[in-house]
Amino acid sequence: MKTLYRKFINATLLILGISIVIAFILANWVYMTSTKQKIDQQNVKIAREVASSLEHRHTTPHLGFKEYFESVSKLGYQIYVLSESGEEFFFGEPFSDKNLPAEAMKVIEENKIYHGMDDSPSRWLMMSHFANQLENTVGVPFIFDQEKYGLYLRPNNKMLFSDVHVIFAWFFVAVSIVSISGVIWLSKRLIQPITKLTEATREITRENFNYPLNIQRDDEIGQLAESFSTMQVQLQHNDESRKSFINNVSHDFQSPLMNIQGYAELLKTQELDEEHLEYVQIIDQESKRLSNLTKQLLLLTSLDQKSYPMKLGTTRIDTQIKETVRRHQWRLEEKEIEISYHLPPSPILVDPELIMTVWDNLLTNAIKYNQPGGSIFIRIAQNEGCLIITFADTGIGMTEEQASKIFERFYRVDAARKKGGTGLGLSIVKQIIELHNGSIKVESEIQSGTTFTITLTVEKQTEE
Repeated sequence: MKTLYRKFINATLLILGISIVIAFILANWVYMTSTKQKIDQQNVKIAREVASSLEHRHTTPHLGFKEYFESVSKLGYQIYVLSESGEEFFFGEPFSDKNLPAEAMKVIEENKIYHGMDDSPSRWLMMSHFANQLENTVGVPFIFDQEKYGLYLRPNNKMLFSDVHVIFAWFFVAVSIVSISGVIWLSKRLIQPITKLTEATREITRENFNYPLNIQRDDEIGQLAESFSTMQVQLQHNDESRKSFINNVSHDFQSPLMNIQGYAELLKTQELDEEHLEYVQIIDQESKRLSNLTKQLLLLTSLDQKSYPMKLGTTRIDTQIKETVRRHQWRLEEKEIEISYHLPPSPILVDPELIMTVWDNLLTNAIKYNQPGGSIFIRIAQNEGCLIITFADTGIGMTEEQASKIFERFYRVDAARKKGGTGLGLSIVKQIIELHNGSIKVESEIQSGTTFTITLTVEKQTEE
């Protein structure tokens, strides 16, 4: 995934690259439309002056000829001289390509001026101005010692770059480095508060409303951070009010529910006809179900508010699971479910009461949603400082979509799963496991069964 920081850097570099390309195209256009012709004319003028000066010199033939062009080449020019008889002379830096086009021969044959710099082979690129080729010169005719010659001249590329050009080149490099570094630093400074806001948003999804958001800015991001902090406070207030309401209502429900259960039990002892006895049993069952719901809501609210008093102690979870199985033995026999387990001694530092709730919920579900005559297998394994507890059944199973929602509060898969359930059991299980820094996952298949796997880290393990 591309981060905003990378996108900002990439966008800046892309804009810089496009700017360089556009600037090069514009500079190339200006050079090709006007500058190139001016440079050609300037060099033609210089070549004429050099040739004219030579023609008016009165020195020894060839000796003065060569000395003269040697002195001119030292001024920063590459020179090629061709006589009518075909004799060649090179002065200054050598040419990389010494091929002379037919057009250039008209300098000697027809006394025409050769505009090789204006009529360069690369007509659309100004870099052709720096091509170290003999055809990239200007040519003028001259007569020396009663013989026709062609003088072909161009500035030496090495002499074109003076100290000023070097200074400007380093200036450009320095500006580029400082600009790119500044963009990277600025983008990092701009993205940093957004990263903090993203992390704060993640914490809010975990119901952590006290995440510190230290962003002190006077721009739009600062306003966003201020609004986010206000929202954070309001969400915390709403969450506390909701949990307080659930807590109070759950407490208030317990007293009348206990009275309803008491009177239902009393009515069951009376001599009632079959119809009325059925009604009393329904009242008793539903009141117990509602009482169980309020107890689970109380526990869940306490866990949410982190107000549940954790009492950690070294606990043999293998012993706890065996006790849970014994308590539900009658239900196992009633549905003719076969249960087997592999439970080696497994002491671990946990809250015994909370962790017992986990085993009770998992075993209850394994029995409730199992097939008649099915089976349950419970296993404890140790792996690299962790205890892995597995509850596997041969029940009715779930689809992948249903299994992904099974830990949500009040979620129940379908009508077949609503018998006496509240939709809070597995949500409580998950919260208790996470409270112990563990994890729980589920694998299920329709009509094949469900497997819950719990991983708990063993800390300060002691043998009993």
